[in-house]
Amino acid sequence: MRLHSFPLLLSGLSLVTGVQCAAIGQRILSVDSDYRYSLEGLDKALQDDIKFAWNSLEQSLGTQALKKAIKDYETGVCPITSSLPTNIKSDSDNVETITLESLPEYQLRLHTKKRSNPLSLGVDTVEQYTGYFDINDDDKHLFYWFFESRNDPATDPVILWLNGGPGCSSVTGCLFELGPASLNGTTLTPIHNPYSWNNNASVIFLEQPVGVGYSYSTRSSVSSTKVAAKDVYAFLELFFTRFAQFVNNDFHIAGESYAGHYIPSIASEILDHEDKSFNLTSLLIGNGITDPLIQYGWYGPMACNASLSGYKQILSDGDCKKIDDMYSRCKRLVRACYRTLSTVTCLPANLYCERILEPFEETGLNVYDIRGPCETQDGNCYLGMDYIDKYMNLPEVKEALGAEVDSYSGCDDDVFRQFILTGDETKPFQQYIAQVLDAGLPVLIYAGDKDYICNWLGNLAWTEALDWKESASYQKAEFKNWYTELEGLPAGEIKTNGRLTFARVYDAGHMVPHDQPEAALDMVNRWIAGDVSYNR
Repeated sequence: MRLHSFPLLLSGLSLVTGVQCAAIGQRILSVDSDYRYSLEGLDKALQDDIKFAWNSLEQSLGTQALKKAIKDYETGVCPITSSLPTNIKSDSDNVETITLESLPEYQLRLHTKKRSNPLSLGVDTVEQYTGYFDINDDDKHLFYWFFESRNDPATDPVILWLNGGPGCSSVTGCLFELGPASLNGTTLTPIHNPYSWNNNASVIFLEQPVGVGYSYSTRSSVSSTKVAAKDVYAFLELFFTRFAQFVNNDFHIAGESYAGHYIPSIASEILDHEDKSFNLTSLLIGNGITDPLIQYGWYGPMACNASLSGYKQILSDGDCKKIDDMYSRCKRLVRACYRTLSTVTCLPANLYCERILEPFEETGLNVYDIRGPCETQDGNCYLGMDYIDKYMNLPEVKEALGAEVDSYSGCDDDVFRQFILTGDETKPFQQYIAQVLDAGLPVLIYAGDKDYICNWLGNLAWTEALDWKESASYQKAEFKNWYTELEGLPAGEIKTNGRLTFARVYDAGHMVPHDQPEAALDMVNRWIAGDVSYNR
């Protein structure tokens, strides 16, 4: 799930307390300093755009509140430990610890049956493991939950699944989308999922970055995708050291939403290590945010052009013109971000461009599924995600999974703001997809066609604009219908040149495995079996 920057950022800045105050104040302080002294080298039009975006933040929040956040950080009135986790329940006697001499600052902890027993929860009957990945120098601890395949773990592929946000737990994928079970909202008990992706693959759900779900730190945070990627690479090396029986199996990295940032960066980090011990095979990204410059430009057509979107016009002509006008300035700001990759350009770009979403949000419709309103009043929109928060906070669940923190939250607003305040969301990551493709690895970009926030038009557009060795053959490729094994009607349409594949999934929103579970499973099973063309 990709969160919407502007409202969450404002709520964070207007209620700055504890570590949130210190962290956000630090970001504002550094940007404010850059803003004062770093505009001289930019052309006049761009200076005006940046000032406009920054002034919009001041007007929405209030100048005094903005100055207070900076002052609170400078004077240290926010105690940095006030909102960090307390009462950590680590049990070193009942864990198996895996280390590598080549990665001395990292270790993997695997809970023994004396420490935890995830099988007791009834989520699945397969072998499953939980534990923590530790980054010792920074005191960061990432929780993971690993399910072996229901079919043949010895030969089936391994998939790492990552949810987005940034700052949303991958347990959402496990218990709401593609995992072995969903939850009964009344009893908070597992319901078997016959369309789980572990039908034919072993699946790792990793809660990253630190601060998400059961993952925690007592003194550190992550605020950029590149830093998170280095941690995930180290996790994979340690994971495949412990589970050496899978080291030669195909290994795929999959995820959705802000994983459109995470996955390209992680893949690039992996490819930079020629001595990697595992077999990276492909990438799968669903409704991702990967190339913001292009994707911001498709909010207007998705809401205003029925012939392109495949849905009815949602916004008035006046609002459609407003979006077009805003994108002109947004485009200039994002281009500056792409050139400099600095906070002084990328943060204003993000703050301004996210406001393009406001006309759609004023309709009351769900940004993750344009066909109706949200089920809840919070930003998550789905009751099933509230069930996960309740379930993961049950004492018996925390005990069975070996949780080391007192509370679980599916999406952490503080983590989200940390990323946003570095300008991370507006930075480009499509160049890493080109690196992966040029290295000979296939990539699947899939998108539910009823999502708005990371819509299928924008995802198709950036894949067609991507510059890589075989881009010409991909651009020329025609769309064709894709049918599942059981259904007679098309589940979507496919465009592929055999290396890069784009899949439009009909009648699915932001979370394809939740909305179209059978089609999603068919899509992933064919992909991991090597059927990248989806012939039938």
